[in-house]
Amino acid sequence: MSFMNKKAADRDMGGEDAVSVIGREVYFQGTVTARGSLRVDGRMQGAILEAHTVIVGEKGRVEGDITAENVVVGGLVAGNICSSGFTELLSGSTVKGDIRTAKLVVEEEARFDGRCSMNEAAAAEPPAGAQRPPKPNTDDEDE
Repeated sequence: MSFMNKKAADRDMGGEDAVSVIGREVYFQGTVTARGSLRVDGRMQGAILEAHTVIVGEKGRVEGDITAENVVVGGLVAGNICSSGFTELLSGSTVKGDIRTAKLVVEEEARFDGRCSMNEAAAAEPPAGAQRPPKPNTDDEDE
């Protein structure tokens, strides 16, 4: 039994959560910080940060790291995934990168090439090499 099957992924992206979509005809390059949920049906090159739920549709392609509460992959992700909730790899999906998550579901015929850490402490910290937002400068050096 999966956390979110294909029909549920299409139907429910987090309740009253704001939903953003990168459509089939869209190519996007850059970093997306999504406070709500994000669905990728097109092609994206860059990181996805701080999202509630990220769904990569069957034809979707993400070349970059994903950091979200929940991640559902139906297409291709070439990058690391870090989720504090669950990660689900649907049948026919491909992930080429490391996964850190609290819960993992891998359907039959999903492909995964990378390492996986499954525990709540591991899910709280992005995989090594993952893109992170810049930290504010807090240098308080006395001269």
